[in-house]
Amino acid sequence: MNQTLRAPRRFLVTGVAGFVGSHVAEALVRQGDQVVGIDGFVHSYARRWKQANLAWLRQQPTFRFVEADLRTASLDHALHDVDVVVHEAAFAGLPRSWTDLAAYVECNVIGLGRLIDAAARAGVSRFVHASTSSVYGVEAVGDETRPTHPVSPYGVSKLAAEELLLAHVHERGFPATILRYFSIYGPRQRPDMAYRIFMERLADGRELVVHGDGMQSRSNTYVSDCVDATLAAVDHGRLGEAYNVGGGEELRLLDAIGIIADALGVTPRIVHRDSRPGDQRRTVADVSKARRELGYEPRVRPEEGLRAQLEWLLSVRPSGVDAAARRLAARS
Repeated sequence: MNQTLRAPRRFLVTGVAGFVGSHVAEALVRQGDQVVGIDGFVHSYARRWKQANLAWLRQQPTFRFVEADLRTASLDHALHDVDVVVHEAAFAGLPRSWTDLAAYVECNVIGLGRLIDAAARAGVSRFVHASTSSVYGVEAVGDETRPTHPVSPYGVSKLAAEELLLAHVHERGFPATILRYFSIYGPRQRPDMAYRIFMERLADGRELVVHGDGMQSRSNTYVSDCVDATLAAVDHGRLGEAYNVGGGEELRLLDAIGIIADALGVTPRIVHRDSRPGDQRRTVADVSKARRELGYEPRVRPEEGLRAQLEWLLSVRPSGVDAAARRLAARS
């Protein structure tokens, strides 16, 4: 997405060591902005993956990393002279939200509240908040006027975060915009997310566990498209508005597995189990509003995006790399 020439700004990116946060921070640095990145390494997956996400950023003179937990740390120093906040930090993942509600409320609501207060004290001009299609419920099909009815504690915590933010927008003029991400995938995807799990198991020749019939679908968003929408929202998003950010195609789970298996040249062995509580059946993002107001246009098709994620994963895995990588290269 073309960026208008302008003076560099100073950004705070939360969750900067995470999947989307690291990509957003890199894009900002590459376009000439200064970035302060915060991460508390709170999420349960291995810290080494997050440290790897920061490797390039740590070498850049316009990037500064702050290890801090939004729930407890003093945030004023990190926000000094910051113009824009991009809030990517969250406690994500559906299954654990049923058994550890406190972590989701503390990270996704309490932490956000403390960040809002600190950002207001700092006088930031823009606050872009990453939300999720999970706020819609079992089916997320349509535009932003669709009623919100989350069916998992995770979705409830993210909707509560939206409402908290909007209370500050409407009552205090806080300059916030909300983005509802639809199933982000691509290089650096979290180890607990479905596509990465499937890629790992297929590369190792293990069977796949599919919850439900495999016909559930997603309008997956490749991470570079997600970044484009996020940066566009900084300059063009309307305050107090929510925007769907999704990919251009609906893809069934079994079809996604087929794309990955074909790229590796393997035949998947699938075991079906019961659907998980709170799983979404179908998500199809209507991005007309983002297209009209942000200039957003999803560009990466599922086949291209899944292959790019697979190539990245095979390049960083500590085991099982050689044989799977050779199979993938032979099919290129």
